Amino acid sequence: MPRREVPGGAIAADATGREAAFFDVDGTLVATHIVHQFVHVRRWLAGGGDWRFRLWLAFFYARCLRYAYLDRVSRTRMNIAFYRNYAGLDAKRVREAARDCLERVLRPNLYREALACVTDHVRRGHRIVLVTGSIDFLIEPLAGHLREVCGCKAGIDVVARTLVVRDGRFTGELDGAPLGESEKARELAAYAERVGIDLARSCAYGDSVADVPMMGCVGHATAVNPRRALRAIAHRRGWSCVTWSLPRNRG
Repeated sequence: MPRREVPGGAIAADATGREAAFFDVDGTLVATHIVHQFVHVRRWLAGGGDWRFRLWLAFFYARCLRYAYLDRVSRTRMNIAFYRNYAGLDAKRVREAARDCLERVLRPNLYREALACVTDHVRRGHRIVLVTGSIDFLIEPLAGHLREVCGCKAGIDVVARTLVVRDGRFTGELDGAPLGESEKARELAAYAERVGIDLARSCAYGDSVADVPMMGCVGHATAVNPRRALRAIAHRRGWSCVTWSLPRNRG
């Protein structure tokens, strides 16, 4: 069966209508992290960067040392701890801030090659799925943007958790286990079974060792801007490695 290499580096067979391209988001499609998104949300809620916000930011960045340590131990543990920062915030206003986050944080940090890669998969009839440890309302605006610029008339699906709301405010708890490591792989497999995706003919893109279980679910995996550990795993498993870059004009 004819196969060719797509711009992202993965090799995929000609489409049968049952193929999908699964993308991690933070660090893979965009050069951002859940920390950047949360800081923007808090700045938006504060109405700008006044002295109170700057004071909060100083204390918050001090806490980020703990998050960095937890991330090295377990992405799942880090996400559980980090999302507690949303506890008590007004859910409606945070969702409004998320739309602004697309314009000021996500779009300027979208890798050029990511757009080309998604567009190529769309043209080849592949379903596009964002599988992320981030929160649904932060990533859904990005999915809408990609649908528009990449010509994906069928839409782009988002597999993500959301935050529990009580009395109009977030509790800081997720509605399920964080999507990291093996849980991300389980959700990908469940999605594929639900919509009839042939994983052996599908592609997955990730940037960290936390994405390895997800990438191992498909027939064609690509490591994006991999660090040493992921590059070594990709080499052993015969996965592609690519380097993606930010646009020169990020405005």
